[in-house]
Amino acid sequence: PRRYWLLKMTLLALVAARGAALQLQGNAYHGLLVAINPQVPEDQRLLANIREMITEASFYLFNATQRRVYFQNIKILIPATWKANNYGKPQHETYEKAEVIVAAPFWKHGDEPYTLQYGECGNMGKYIHFTPNFLVNDYLIDVYGSRGRAFVHEWAHLRWGVFDEYDNERPFYITGQNQVKVTRYLIILLFLISVLMDFRKMVPQDSVVFLHIDRYTWLLCRARNILFLQALTDGCCHSLGSFLLPVGKGRGLRIPSLHSATSNELMVQLHLEINRLRQAAELYLLQIVEDSSYVGIVTFNNEGEIRTQLLQIVNKDIRKQLASYLPTAPPTGRTNICAGLQLGFEVIKKQDGTIYGSEIILLTGGEDRKIIECFSNVINSGSIIHTIALGSSAAKEVEQLAHETGGLTFFASDRLDSNDLIDSFSGISSGTGDTFNHSIQIESAGGRIENYKQFGRAVTIDSTVGKDTFFVVTWQAAEPPKIALLDPSGKNYTNKDFEVDKVLRVARLQIPGIAEVGEWTYALMNTHLSPQVLTMTVTSRASNSTIPAITVTAHMSSDRNKYPKPMVVYARVSQGLSPVLGANVTAIIKPENGNSVILELLDNGAGSDIVKNDGVYSKYFYSFSENGRYNLKVHVQRANKTVRLQPTVPWSHSMYMPGYIENGKIQMNPPRPSITSNEDIQSTVGGFSRTASGGSFIVSAIPTRPYIDVFPPCKITDLDAKTADDTVILSWTASGDDLDEGQGIK
Repeated sequence: PRRYWLLKMTLLALVAARGAALQLQGNAYHGLLVAINPQVPEDQRLLANIREMITEASFYLFNATQRRVYFQNIKILIPATWKANNYGKPQHETYEKAEVIVAAPFWKHGDEPYTLQYGECGNMGKYIHFTPNFLVNDYLIDVYGSRGRAFVHEWAHLRWGVFDEYDNERPFYITGQNQVKVTRYLIILLFLISVLMDFRKMVPQDSVVFLHIDRYTWLLCRARNILFLQALTDGCCHSLGSFLLPVGKGRGLRIPSLHSATSNELMVQLHLEINRLRQAAELYLLQIVEDSSYVGIVTFNNEGEIRTQLLQIVNKDIRKQLASYLPTAPPTGRTNICAGLQLGFEVIKKQDGTIYGSEIILLTGGEDRKIIECFSNVINSGSIIHTIALGSSAAKEVEQLAHETGGLTFFASDRLDSNDLIDSFSGISSGTGDTFNHSIQIESAGGRIENYKQFGRAVTIDSTVGKDTFFVVTWQAAEPPKIALLDPSGKNYTNKDFEVDKVLRVARLQIPGIAEVGEWTYALMNTHLSPQVLTMTVTSRASNSTIPAITVTAHMSSDRNKYPKPMVVYARVSQGLSPVLGANVTAIIKPENGNSVILELLDNGAGSDIVKNDGVYSKYFYSFSENGRYNLKVHVQRANKTVRLQPTVPWSHSMYMPGYIENGKIQMNPPRPSITSNEDIQSTVGGFSRTASGGSFIVSAIPTRPYIDVFPPCKITDLDAKTADDTVILSWTASGDDLDEGQGIK
């Protein structure tokens, strides 16, 4: 079934640009994508007010940037449950690609607009979040200013990577002349009303607030600063002009970690070469792909073969039927990717006559020098192509195909001790934003085990998951390993409880109902006479349709990198839109042939981490061992402890104004929208385990050894000074010898 409709709105009477990606063409932004979360009830006022907001923002931005840029048109992804029928069908547009998200916070942070920013100043953000309440209730206009100006304030965060010029935690600073000033960038004319000060400490008391300039008075400097008072001021022409155009060039914002696909048709195109391909593909068909999706299977070598037409997944029998069509032997002959894709398009067209909005998983391990011949047709088809490159021989152009169509890219090593293929398939889910139905990978582990040795560990099933929980074991020898699985209550599951496929070498156990919360401990023993690779994969879904599951999304700072530029690994741990703190996050980065690099990611506000305690964990990566493809995998665990969520949104956000002056009289705004404490909710989550694939990336220009030391210590970003007994105490987080790694300053 269709999960989204697409509404195109032209803000000015010009022809709309094609394509899903946001682009700056001339002076106009084309293709701005706004996505409405599927949990938002139908409300036609939202659509009208979104258009009104961005229309106002366009004029405001045009004026603030001295007639440099404006918004030409927008696209709105609308949940399929909305009843109006004057909408089109999405092509490459998905929820995860949206620059603007309309959703109610799962935990109530209030209606304050904010932008999620991962990178440093100048790096584009991920998305702007508006709540439906902000968009339809006019009383919030007095609190945050007009919606159009609030939008441009957030747009500066998102597109140009700038940060707020005010600080709620430290709203004042002291100049060298011992004067108290408001934290800001430009000199802004302020009327300070009834400010009581403790002159000994030179800071205002807690009960004092600033009331800003007369509501209708222009500020100095034609002095209008988007990043300060978005409700009253215009954009500062001087501060934005220098970086606006360079950042705005090119194809626009890409969000690798959030690239997923949404459509009503799912097409799996598998080039299966060895048995583990069938293991990974079967796991995808039986556990990952969502109910009601349409799936077909095509294989290809020099020519394509239709294994099955599209079948709708309506029950477990259909899933098993699809898995039975997986080929038992890899195709032979040269690789013709174009032939396989063309046959895949024919299969999809039989469903409703079009391939717009469909998606294809293209898995290949072979070279194909003629793939470029069908690039234009594939890109213009409207289909999203996800690619899985198997081994170093896979065609080098497949990543570009995914990039051009808005798909995900994965790389799986052809080493037999790898679980990369299963991780790759597990990383592909629909891009609807409806995480309640997504399959969530709890565990993915394995390795080469000597004869009569075992490996195992504990994984935590938390209260946010437990539905459709599968434990899946794979092996290489003729007979399965000895399996022991212990649930939190002490119940033991062994081989006889698993559904064992000796041909495919897979053992699968589905826990009935909702899996018990707590630690599940497994052990796999190799009873074969020779060493073999054993793996364990655990997947589950949200246990409650109203409480979002804890999820992990991982990605690199770019999908292509040239030495010696360092990269940053990011992993966002969240429950709905709320950050999850206190987790142990480990990244495993694996090149095509070399050894894996293991990094501990941190959320401490130092080094590569821009904002402390925002649920975004990161680390610099510069240990490039070879040119070529790398893949990223993240393990996340948290012990059964209570870690409080932040009481307010920690990201860049619109400024709340307590009041203003109108006709010489003080006018107080309504109180800041209330924020519900998350303490009780957070304390019920407890411990959890997660594994997530961050896709693949490509590194080039790495010199031959020995390397020279080209990476300096990273910048110190959290320098703090305090006074005690006439002594100034400086404190900061020590940097490493190489960026944030190694022995640094103490």
